[in-house]
Amino acid sequence: MSTELTWHSLLHDERNQPYFLQILHTINQLRLEGKRIYPAQADTFNAFKLTPFAQLKVVIIGQDPYHGANQAHGLSFSVPAGVSPPPSLQNIFLELQHTIPDFQLPNHGDLSDWAKQGVLLLNTVLTVEAGKAQSHTELGWQRFTDKVIEVINLHHQGIVFMLWGRHAAEKGAKVNRHKHLVLRAAHPSPFSANKGFFGCNHFNLANQYLQHHGKAMIDWQLPR
Repeated sequence: MSTELTWHSLLHDERNQPYFLQILHTINQLRLEGKRIYPAQADTFNAFKLTPFAQLKVVIIGQDPYHGANQAHGLSFSVPAGVSPPPSLQNIFLELQHTIPDFQLPNHGDLSDWAKQGVLLLNTVLTVEAGKAQSHTELGWQRFTDKVIEVINLHHQGIVFMLWGRHAAEKGAKVNRHKHLVLRAAHPSPFSANKGFFGCNHFNLANQYLQHHGKAMIDWQLPR
């Protein structure tokens, strides 16, 4: 992979497509009308800011952002420090505790440290209206995030895709299994975690694959 490739160079044309400009316009209008949109405008593309394309190692796909106050900050499954981890994130931590030796449950839910190590925490839809889950699924974000998966698949080698639940599995269906590792499991939601998420061992499998391909492993332990 060329180190000259960046999110900006790979997605520049996509971000100038009429549909993408319309998404931004619609969200701006909603904000002007007094609608509360999460995450904050400055945080919408945090996943790309914190995980440069050249440093990418792992992709974890979520759905739409948390719709509660102060929860969403642009990283799938993550919440800012000081905000109680939602149930799915609590279950992610439990899986880590059960499968990673000496893993200590963190006292916060901020996954920024993973992002800085090369874990792209990508939601399929990047915004949501306060209190209204999946309210922005019709805006067109999926087309953009499909393009993100496409450029990773095409221009990278040896990336681990963690696909949790049917929605994520569909999102990653076109990933080339000969170039990348695709790990599938149930979603960590309380409704499905016992149906295949707990015990999936994805975090160890990811590190084994990265190590085998000469890459630094992810330290899943979050700083306390």
